[in-house]
Amino acid sequence: MLSDLDILQFALTLEHLEAEFYKAGFAMFPPSEFMALGLAAEQIDGLVAIGKTEAAHVTALMAAIAAAGATPVSPCTYDFKFTDAKSMIATAKVLEAVGVSAYLGAAPLVTDKKVLSAAASIVTIESRHQTFIRTALRESPVPQAFDVAVGARQIFTLAASFIKSCPAGSALPLQAFPSLNIVNAANVKSGSTLTLADTTAFPDGTTFCSFTSGEAGTQFAPLSKGGCTVPPGLGGEVYVTITSSNTALTDDKILAGPAVLSM
Repeated sequence: MLSDLDILQFALTLEHLEAEFYKAGFAMFPPSEFMALGLAAEQIDGLVAIGKTEAAHVTALMAAIAAAGATPVSPCTYDFKFTDAKSMIATAKVLEAVGVSAYLGAAPLVTDKKVLSAAASIVTIESRHQTFIRTALRESPVPQAFDVAVGARQIFTLAASFIKSCPAGSALPLQAFPSLNIVNAANVKSGSTLTLADTTAFPDGTTFCSFTSGEAGTQFAPLSKGGCTVPPGLGGEVYVTITSSNTALTDDKILAGPAVLSM
């Protein structure tokens, strides 16, 4: 069970990652590369402003943790796997959605109302970030009626995929699940077959894919021959895991993942 302080440190870990993500991306790719994607100058300015608000979140969380008498976790060393400006923006859209899901997932665990209020003031901004990015990419700005809450260990698994190493004393009391790679993520839609890499450890008939989105909740599909059928009703960012259950998605049933589909 995470304490309020653990949750603040977890939030800071994610905000460090997001702030460094934008800093590294804009240092690597000039405005001309974003303009080549069809983004206007004011949209590029908006993306830069998003990075600045992530840095402001870092400052606020560090102050809250210090006020609680603890040492804030430090930023880690990251590998964001940038290849071009297009891949950066696509990843930014997913990161912002993950940020929203992280805050929603942690909210029921918070006991201090002041901490909950502070988290709420950040999650609304993370949601605005994601809407802005979806709009800039000419995608539906509000793909579903609800956002989805995701547990801390699943969120940490996604964050860990970008982390190379962390300073001593900055480790969280969380362990990442094994990673999950979706081979055909760019071409997935309802009714199609999701193809997964490295599923030999998950026998047919006893393991399942779970699909979690805000509006449709969590749906399950049998894993067969390295793939599973994508259920209907999905939209926005969808969290996919391999589980040993087709009735409940809990940490003790998750075998790998999540991976994120953008639909």
